[in-house]
Amino acid sequence: MARSAEFVNAVIKAYDVRGVVGEQIDGEFVKDVGAAFARLMRAEGATRVVIGHDMRESSPALAAAFADGALGQGLDVVHIGLASTDQLYFASGHLDCPGAMFTASHNPARYNGIKLCRAKALPVGQDTGLATIKDEVINGVPGYDGTPGGATKIDLLADYAKFLRGLVDLDNVRPLTIAVDAGNGMGGHTVPEVLGTVPQLTLVPLYFELDGSFPNHEANPLDPKNLVDLQDLVRKSGADIGLAFDGDADRCFVVDENGDPISPSAITALVAERELAKEPGAVIIHNLITSHAVPELVHELGGTPVRTRVGHSFIKQEMAATGAVFGGEHSAHYYFRDFWGADSGMLAALHVLAALGEKDRPISEFMSSYETYAASGEINSTVADAEERTMAVVDAFEDRAKSVDRLDGVTVQLADDAWFNLRASNTEPLLRLNVEARSTEEVDALVTEILSIVRS
Repeated sequence: MARSAEFVNAVIKAYDVRGVVGEQIDGEFVKDVGAAFARLMRAEGATRVVIGHDMRESSPALAAAFADGALGQGLDVVHIGLASTDQLYFASGHLDCPGAMFTASHNPARYNGIKLCRAKALPVGQDTGLATIKDEVINGVPGYDGTPGGATKIDLLADYAKFLRGLVDLDNVRPLTIAVDAGNGMGGHTVPEVLGTVPQLTLVPLYFELDGSFPNHEANPLDPKNLVDLQDLVRKSGADIGLAFDGDADRCFVVDENGDPISPSAITALVAERELAKEPGAVIIHNLITSHAVPELVHELGGTPVRTRVGHSFIKQEMAATGAVFGGEHSAHYYFRDFWGADSGMLAALHVLAALGEKDRPISEFMSSYETYAASGEINSTVADAEERTMAVVDAFEDRAKSVDRLDGVTVQLADDAWFNLRASNTEPLLRLNVEARSTEEVDALVTEILSIVRS
């Protein structure tokens, strides 16, 4: 059935499909998306699609509706059931077929969505297929007069865990106690299989029960209030490290033995160093709000840093174009060439655990060397005219700016290694600010000055 462009544009976004269940997303809509996706993939030579889903109450029925749409267009369907998003990417790479993951990641319980990929976890974004899918859903998906596909079910969790552990050797790490907050999300499904079978690792689990109503806190560790329970657990249990996963467990956040958060930029630097040790001179991707400590370290180690826009589709495209061995975002998405260029919070966690387990020092001591700058974190402001407010800030800093670039929003480089980025949200009337400088005092002063202009 045809739908209004306004309705469809509100749900099919730049990188994925996402909306409120029952209001924006229902079985009929998802069936049409499945059919349109299947048509696109069939035209590119695919014969089957793999489908996974998270623990949200609506996910199994929506996954089934998507499968109906794909089957009707002649594609076979492989159901893997409950999965993290990176487990779905593994399935896409392992089975060499397109994939669909039903999740709304860290969004509240009333939301759901779909993350789509081509075979070998290659991205499907606005410019690489989503616009075509959107047009067909708006205008009505053409029928298919060929033979419908068939459906099968397989369990790939153990294969996923074995594959990840094969990429990072934990055999010789010292005994470690790890506090893990799964946030009632898919980390409760994957962590026991990946980490719980390693003899030297002792897990202290928190909120491992799969519950898409998120009864304890939002499954969004990027918000500091959602790390509080993990921080308390680390301190009380005496754990060596704490890990927090988001709802679909594709992002991993780390706290040290004192319960203090470790910057995702520092994790990016650590993993980059490990990957460059294996492959000297390799390319490392970092997005433009990642700390300058990352490209500086990569240069120092003889690697090639490549700067990109924010967002997984841009990172994945650049990973493929450059042959980069690793890429990191300040939002705690970590991308690996050996994982089909896709992101995996679990694989990043394995690298951190291996690095910690190889040293006879607490993680706070050796990670401090990667945190050479102070940073504001991302600060959002609701604005009526993002472009006007951005230009007002640029004008205010005109005499102090060493450079201004527009790769993604505006990035203004100042003297003394300070810089800031202002960029508009793709989906909301928000301006996002990130500031970095040598000292917390300088960061705070810049944040105050910039926000006074943005919010005036």
